[in-house]
Amino acid sequence: MKKICVFCGSSMGFDEIYRLKALELADYFIDKGHTLIYGGANVGLMKVIADRMLEAGSEVIGVMPQYLVDKEVSHQGLTKLHIVESMAERKNLLIQISDAFIAMPGGFGTLDELAEVLVLDQLQIISKPLGLYNVNGYFDKLLQFIELGVTEGFIREEHRKNAFSHANPKELCKMLSNYKSIEMTKWLKDIKTESIR
Repeated sequence: MKKICVFCGSSMGFDEIYRLKALELADYFIDKGHTLIYGGANVGLMKVIADRMLEAGSEVIGVMPQYLVDKEVSHQGLTKLHIVESMAERKNLLIQISDAFIAMPGGFGTLDELAEVLVLDQLQIISKPLGLYNVNGYFDKLLQFIELGVTEGFIREEHRKNAFSHANPKELCKMLSNYKSIEMTKWLKDIKTESIR
């Protein structure tokens, strides 16, 4: 698990804790020799993590659509910046070149990215873990939504484990390392049986 993709906000958030925890995550990556894969921006929490790692001489790889590069939001000091045509291509490449994923607090883009990884993993198109870096309880409501989905029968009990969370980078990365994908055959059989009722 060398290359870890971080999904996070292009904004800073109102509370200083988000910036400080972004730095804590970057410092952990530096200490462990991880490569940062991210959206390639020079704004928000994305910039905080990238700058810290670049200052330490760590590898940082960004992926950004051309039209955002044209708007001058791309980071100019990255180890490598992949320029793609669309947001969909960006997401696909981020997923392809990464070994694991961490979602930090962010907005709709972060929600879209983490949902894509969870769905691809559920369908076993990929077998890569995703952890929620639950800074300041930011993902508590999302975790409650997942619990509700399990209770109401729309999310499989076993898939609840695919969205694990922690507020400590070391513990979260340990969860990523211990991840084991869930066999698709059983739950597909189950939902087919349920649909016959």
